[in-house]
Amino acid sequence: MMQFLDARRLTGPSLLFDSYGSILDVACSEDEAERLAPAWKKHVEHMLSELGWNNAGFATAKLEGGISLAFTARIDALYAASAINEWAWSACNHEFNGADAPDFPTALAEIRDAIAEEANPALVELEAQAAARGVTMLWDDDEVSLGLGRHSETWPVREFPDPDTLDWDRFRDVPTALVTGTNGKTTTVRLATHILRAAGYTVGMSSTDYIAVNNQVVDRDDWSGPGGARNVLRHKEVDAAILETARGGLLRRGLGVYAANAAAITNIGRDHLGDFGSRSLGELMDIKWIVSRAVRDSGTLVLNADDARLVSRARDYPGTVAWFSLDPGNPVVLSHTAGGGTAFVEQDGELVRIEGDAREPLCGAADIPITLNGAARHNTANALAAAALTAAMGVSMADIRRGLTTMTQDENPGRGNVFDVDGFKVIIDFAHNPQAIAALLDMAAAMQGKRKVLSFAQAGDRPDDLIRELARNAWEKGLDRVIVSELAHYYRGRGPGEVYGLIKDELLRCGAREDQIEHNDEEIESFDSALAWAQPGDLVIMLALERSPELYDRIGAN
Repeated sequence: MMQFLDARRLTGPSLLFDSYGSILDVACSEDEAERLAPAWKKHVEHMLSELGWNNAGFATAKLEGGISLAFTARIDALYAASAINEWAWSACNHEFNGADAPDFPTALAEIRDAIAEEANPALVELEAQAAARGVTMLWDDDEVSLGLGRHSETWPVREFPDPDTLDWDRFRDVPTALVTGTNGKTTTVRLATHILRAAGYTVGMSSTDYIAVNNQVVDRDDWSGPGGARNVLRHKEVDAAILETARGGLLRRGLGVYAANAAAITNIGRDHLGDFGSRSLGELMDIKWIVSRAVRDSGTLVLNADDARLVSRARDYPGTVAWFSLDPGNPVVLSHTAGGGTAFVEQDGELVRIEGDAREPLCGAADIPITLNGAARHNTANALAAAALTAAMGVSMADIRRGLTTMTQDENPGRGNVFDVDGFKVIIDFAHNPQAIAALLDMAAAMQGKRKVLSFAQAGDRPDDLIRELARNAWEKGLDRVIVSELAHYYRGRGPGEVYGLIKDELLRCGAREDQIEHNDEEIESFDSALAWAQPGDLVIMLALERSPELYDRIGAN
């Protein structure tokens, strides 16, 4: 039976279109989706006709387990548009599921009241004038701004000046870049930010960890959605911005900006699968690819040439692409640069920029502190991505070189941090999907610890096969012990011990002995146990799902 999931506003370019609007998510079968789409559109059009709304655009997307249905609306009528979607669902629920029929006159009156309450014609006029002048406008429920960073001005959303009185020439943009992907987003953001600072910029940065302006943290939280982008781009001291752009914000609201100088997609891997709209790698690819629209007409899309999904999707992309790769012989890179395109590659331990026949060395991979003398290959890839991204923003090769070689591990907390403790080494990382863990364990293998212990946990909202893959990949890297944390607040729909049971079963299937597997309730208990087990020459690998500062306190106490 069809089931309502959500009706919400789209405030930027999204999976379905580039405009504002409202989206309705419904869980259903493919056959039900075929019947639902025309019925939903019929009901929405009926309501819009009665309201006198004209020229709405419609779009649908069939997804695994259901369908998304959306229509466009003015920026001052998006809550009302979502109310229309909810009413249209009620009408469809009656038609297909036998639910009570909604009362149309009552719904019409309520939506008219909602439209009147939400209406802000002055905001609509400001948007039109900004668009006509090529000026960036950002808005939300509370504020509206013109221009970006140090060229911006922000007002309450219902208390801004008459557009005819504004000096429009003072509202300009600052260099802006977006970073998305499955793994490496935050490290690439931090590297790009450091490079820009080395070039003399005052940099605003948003990420899954915090918002910052240069070294000043503005707020600690997950700010990788459009709200984080707006927050950064309204800071008056900012003259360049790097914005982490995660799956959740893209899916729920869309992009936070319509245009950028550069956008990077680091890779597409198996993580955050299972939520409606991202239940397969194909759907995840579609979500991440949304950032390409911000640079399609003017700007550069930075892509990983070692990721087959990105290579395939880029074949029909009409904009400018810069590739990065750990393989200088990658056929995509060779073809692209032979045609005069730009790529950043690692060759014989050195990062190199290639454009046509021109080759410009940047620095040795071992000269980049976060690569741990080149052992952390995934961070070499992140460095290439950051170099390509900042080059597309106009940063010189000299400044990129200086930025890459001066960012220390301490400036990249939670990403491959290595500590010496009582004669053994400890790695702390936030990796939590098979690809990220594999990259981290490859780095650990290059460090050649005598014995290796892995301490980790996994959230219950991951599919069984992904949890098993994580355990299998980890054991195959040559571990001597595995300590699994329970973390009850990460059950996310599973029962006590269920995730641990999957991990243990897979480890035993891979050849682990019972005495090599340990189970604790909390991460800190697992970490303490790993530290107690380790001897000189060993390697402790701690994957911190909770990102607890207690872990670092333990390191300091040893």
